Amino acid sequence: MDKFMVAILRIAVALWFGGVSLFTFVLTPLIFKNETRDVAGGIVGYLFPGYFRWGIGCGVVALVALLILGQAVQRSRLAVLLVTMMLIITAIQTWYIEPQAAAIKRQIPSFTTTPKDHPLRRQFSKLHGISAASNLSVFAGGFVLVVLL
Repeated sequence: MDKFMVAILRIAVALWFGGVSLFTFVLTPLIFKNETRDVAGGIVGYLFPGYFRWGIGCGVVALVALLILGQAVQRSRLAVLLVTMMLIITAIQTWYIEPQAAAIKRQIPSFTTTPKDHPLRRQFSKLHGISAASNLSVFAGGFVLVVLL
């Protein structure tokens, strides 16, 4: 049973970390490089809900596996803490930051023509910065987990 749960744990962490890595460092830059800012923002905005749900799903599976394994996993307390923090951050992005940013984004006719100092653009930029920092935190936690496990 322990070997199976360790495998489930490692797969969940690998899929979560891999998803964050692929989305953050490959897909998003590629989309923004090849499309206009408004089109790229629309594509990425369309993908965000699924991306965050993916993180929640992988995180829940990883946390459940860790809790079932208990002390059978090296540094289990650190792993539980990291997964829990990553899940909290992802949940905040999923149910708070992303919906707010999407609502503001719908009110901005174009990021190309709307001045950067426009109040809606400033609100969006603030949320985007928080989201980017949150995403990098989840990436860093995932990296530590991959090394740890």
